[in-house]
Formats: sequence, C-alpha cells, structure tokens
Amino acid sequence: MSTAQVIRVQPGEGHAFSAVGDVYRILATGEQTGGTYTLCEARVLPGGGPPPHIHHREDESFFVLEGEITFQLAGEKVVAKAGSFIQGPRGIPHAFKNESSAPARMLIHVSPPGFEKFLAAFATPVPSFDSPPTPVSPADIQKLLAVAPSYGIELLPPPH
Repeated sequence: MSTAQVIRVQPGEGHAFSAVGDVYRILATGEQTGGTYTLCEARVLPGGGPPPHIHHREDESFFVLEGEITFQLAGEKVVAKAGSFIQGPRGIPHAFKNESSAPARMLIHVSPPGFEKFLAAFATPVPSFDSPPTPVSPADIQKLLAVAPSYGIELLPPPH
C-alpha cells in the first residue's frame, strides 16, 4: 500500500463519467488514499440509478447532499433526503433510484478502493461533472454486464 496524499479537488474538477444515466465525479482514488477508499460524487437525475446489485469485495456508503434518493437495501426500502447517510455492507443486495422530480446529488464512499477503476472500465468519460449523462444504449448495458464480475459486482434482475 502506498501512503495517502494531500488531495485537492475544486468545483468542476475531477474525472467525470456517465454511467447508466447518472454522472459520477471521482474525488479520491485508492492510489491517492493509500489504498484505503474511493470517494465519488454522483448526480442522479429523476428516474436514474443503477440496477440492483451486490458488491462482493467492498462496503459502499452514501451521503445525500441534495434532493432525495430511494434505496433498496436487503429488501428494505429507505427514502433518503438531503443529510441522510446510508451504508450498504458488502454482500448485501442494494440499488438506488431517484424517484423524485428533481435531480439529486450524493457522495459515495467505497472501501476498499477499486470502484473508480470499475467506472473507468465501463462508463463513458464526460468533460465535467456538469455534463449531461450520455443516453444509455444496449451496448452500454452489455459492457456493464461483461465488466462487473471482474470487479466483484453481481448485477441482479430488477424487482417485480
């Protein structure tokens, strides 16, 4: 493991990716944190959010900055408004969705790191965090399905 570095990310800075209709900005990579965590900011438009999935290698935590996000955690539905914190331990099925009519923003803390490499492997780079998400294509979904297992992420069928 390397040593943690001083990290400075100003508004509008950081690598940004469009992933299944949401936009993610990398704030801290595993390399920068001495191998301890990854921190991202996510912008989730109304109707946005990833499919249900399980992280088998890492714990994932969420802090809602703006708006409202509905989480499904181990079969439980939790509506998280700005200021809410949610932790999804590894091995727990979960998903989140913006079921409101306004965009939402949240911080996503992943430990141990690697989530940033997963995003880089399947998501589409965009010029900035303020960029609109790219439309989701069947090819994007196939790429996600192909890449996820190599990062210990199991995609689940949507709930009925």
